[in-house]
Amino acid sequence: MENTQTTKVRGDTSLNHTGSMIETLFNVGAHFGFVKSRRHPSAKPFIFGTKNKIEIFDLEKTSKELEKALAFVESKGKEGAMALFVGGKSEAREAVIKSGRELEMPFVSGRWIGGTLTNFVEIKKRIIRLAELTEQRERGELNKYTKKERLLIDREIAKLQLYFGGLSTLKALPKLLIVMDPKKENIAVSEARFLNIPIVALAGSDSNFFEIDYAIPGNDASRQSIQFILSELVKAYKKGKIESQDKQEIKNDNNGTN
Repeated sequence: MENTQTTKVRGDTSLNHTGSMIETLFNVGAHFGFVKSRRHPSAKPFIFGTKNKIEIFDLEKTSKELEKALAFVESKGKEGAMALFVGGKSEAREAVIKSGRELEMPFVSGRWIGGTLTNFVEIKKRIIRLAELTEQRERGELNKYTKKERLLIDREIAKLQLYFGGLSTLKALPKLLIVMDPKKENIAVSEARFLNIPIVALAGSDSNFFEIDYAIPGNDASRQSIQFILSELVKAYKKGKIESQDKQEIKNDNNGTN
């Protein structure tokens, strides 16, 4: 497909940044949607056209929505707000884990456990249980048990690690959710909406954009697309956090000279 979406912004210096972003989005395949029959009505305004029965996102609009999402995430970085990364599909798993660890934030890279947000009191007990058992094993405190008992404890740790391992840093409800494929992660989206937790999401053409506070229209079924969007969101959060720290240091320095 000829990249008409990138060529239409070339030659205008005021659109250099936009053009660069559109070209990058195109290169990572963010423009691919699904077949028209799968499209959610809320995605229609973001569709550029169709090629080989696959709908194509208008990357100029995607770029604008991405900028809005980045500005919001940057503001949360300034606040030092806790984000929860969510993406259990195979294409998203690795990038979600990387993003969470890079920011030292919680993540769900497997099946979402119902009640993770709406029943957080109970979920927190499982997170604490995992931390306690893991610490006991590392200190050799499980040696007092029989071989059979240790085997059962190891199995419990493995199960808890599978479901709650990425949530070890989640001490309270998150201030925002960053979701890859909100249609697949519909339970997480529903829980966040119920609790009025803002949602930032890379949303495919089959997603309900009305449910997302900051929906980024794009290919949510591609590793490259997911990796790029997450990397941009992580950079935005870091930028906000650094700006906040710098301001605090200047304030402290000024107070010290007074």
